[in-house]
Amino acid sequence: MSGMIKKEDIEKVRAKADLYEIVSESVTLKPSGSGTYMGLCPFHDEKSPSFSVRPSMGVWHCFGCGLGGDVFTYVEQEENVEFGDAVEILADKYQIELHYENSRQDKRRGSKRSRLLEANEEAQRFFVSQIMSKEALAARKLLAGRTFSQADSAHFGCGYAPRGWDNLVRHLSTKGFTQQEMLDAGLARQGQRGVYDYFRGRVTWPIRDSTGRTLGFGARKLYEDDGINAKYINTPDTQLYRKNQVLYGIDLAKDAIVKKRQVVIVEGYTDVMACHLAGVDTAVATCGTAFGEDHAKIVRRLISDDALGAIQLVGPVQGSRVVFTFDGDAAGQKAALHAFGLDGSFLTQTFVAVARENLDPCDLRIRYGDEAVRSLVEHARPLYDFVIDTAVAMFDTQYTTGQMGAVKAVAPILAQIRDRSLVGAYTRKTARKIGVDLDLLRQEVNRARRKLHVKDQDAYAVRTPHRGAGESEGRAGHGSDDAMQRRRIQREDALRQGYHHIDDSVFICEQQFMGVLIQIPRAVGSAAFAQLSPDSFEVPIFRSLYRAVQAAGGLPDRKTPQGLWMHNLTKAGGPMLESAINELAVMPLPLNLDKQVGKQRDSGPGSKKGNEEGDQGAGSDEADVQLKQPSPEERQYASELLARLLDATYMRLIASAKHRMNQLPDGQEKFGLLGRITQYETQRNELRNQVFGNAE
Repeated sequence: MSGMIKKEDIEKVRAKADLYEIVSESVTLKPSGSGTYMGLCPFHDEKSPSFSVRPSMGVWHCFGCGLGGDVFTYVEQEENVEFGDAVEILADKYQIELHYENSRQDKRRGSKRSRLLEANEEAQRFFVSQIMSKEALAARKLLAGRTFSQADSAHFGCGYAPRGWDNLVRHLSTKGFTQQEMLDAGLARQGQRGVYDYFRGRVTWPIRDSTGRTLGFGARKLYEDDGINAKYINTPDTQLYRKNQVLYGIDLAKDAIVKKRQVVIVEGYTDVMACHLAGVDTAVATCGTAFGEDHAKIVRRLISDDALGAIQLVGPVQGSRVVFTFDGDAAGQKAALHAFGLDGSFLTQTFVAVARENLDPCDLRIRYGDEAVRSLVEHARPLYDFVIDTAVAMFDTQYTTGQMGAVKAVAPILAQIRDRSLVGAYTRKTARKIGVDLDLLRQEVNRARRKLHVKDQDAYAVRTPHRGAGESEGRAGHGSDDAMQRRRIQREDALRQGYHHIDDSVFICEQQFMGVLIQIPRAVGSAAFAQLSPDSFEVPIFRSLYRAVQAAGGLPDRKTPQGLWMHNLTKAGGPMLESAINELAVMPLPLNLDKQVGKQRDSGPGSKKGNEEGDQGAGSDEADVQLKQPSPEERQYASELLARLLDATYMRLIASAKHRMNQLPDGQEKFGLLGRITQYETQRNELRNQVFGNAE
């Protein structure tokens, strides 16, 4: 097919791309043993981690929604692009030059998404270059008036969009961008006289994703004769920019959010700047819209709700919290009420900070300094308490009429608390505060609850963790308990997989063998593997997986890159087996049990790909991408599993031959079957003695 990226370049990208690095740009990953990392899935909303990443295998899989694949599949899902675009995005990130089957294609302009990103980056450079121009004096005065220095403005990427009709359009044209690309990026508008700049005569801020790529812009009005009356405007929704899925400042705040497990939500670009300069480096802002569920998903993935065994950690645990800075006026209270629509467990970690004199963080810093901004965040109150107390405070509860007014006002608010235990606790607390009988307020709350059709939730409910969730300590074994620990982990693997639900020794053996075959194919002896056949597998899916391995060319050559082995196997297995292959690739194997605690403690962002035990050279990029060199223990485990499979194969052959022999009259055919049975039994005993020692 003309224009396809050459295969050797695809493999270069696959070998260079670091799956851990790519995923951790948007998901907080935590070690979960055996070189596996767990986090909250970026592709569906969840509260307990079920998203598993195995960097050394180049594979990821979500046990919640079933999605999985390699680094290319992840980028396809995350960026909503096709395979070719995913390759180009990664090639650009890792500075790999791509070549195409059609030589003329080497000069092609690039994918649409990459072109829009390039257009935004060039627009950002243009805006920044204009901030020191004579015309931009009003922009510099606005920033300086908020105590932002030139260096501060440069750090946050502040720029200036000139007042002319098509300054940016003409600039981008000289850089090779088409008018359609400018329109698609939201940088220009189509008018009767042609294409013109969308941002004109305004101070600008770049809105970036967590990796620092510019997706769009926010801009503030400077002049009274501006044709757009809105004080602030943002890039319209494009292929890159969705206002419900972006947070200004996330590129600057991400590392601090992950480290501190805290995020501060403010209302404006200058508020983000003020917070960061005051030392609140976890501040971000929504862009022209209220904070919603999509924003909550971004925050939750970075804060990463914790779990200890089956105990779900809900609420402000170890400093983990989300702080909203609202105005104390009616608009701020309305915004706080809007937040009630978020997920119940998310709200248990949500606080509200209202500054004195109802100042926003930027104005608070100007008037009272950095310490006032830090104090604002430190003294935030739980969201539920803020909204309830604000409603009650509107009434003079020393009078009966005031008490009833407070009851009528606060009941619909209490009714919107979806968690069953919290609504009861806050109802009791509020009844005491107002000074009314608990039953009276409870009746009003229940009436409002029925009217609003509020569905009960239990934010504190025990959640059954998916595979890998909270397993770090449980998988740490001791030498004397290895046999018992191995059997326990084998059964856990069998029970927790999602592609075939059964718990017996046949299934466990076949599952473990397929896990070893996929993860450590070099541990499998080629001579013994050659004796296997589809009939060696009783479980249908493993029989199909065996055929997929054969379709992929059998055991891979030792020089085959790990990513290519997984790609070939997944391609051979097709869509029907892809999920099972991904699950088996991230499945923890019951090996090196006494070393897993130390490995979990040492592994993390600093260990580039979570290398596992073996003789892969530390720091060697080449070793990282080759098939894993098996340890002696891994070879022995593979041999034991192979022996069990072959032993079961001989058992079936012997049973079949005896069944046939019992149906035959005495004669040559029956005598021949007897000889064959004897041969099978001899081979079976030799196999047992070779692998397990004297089994007789």
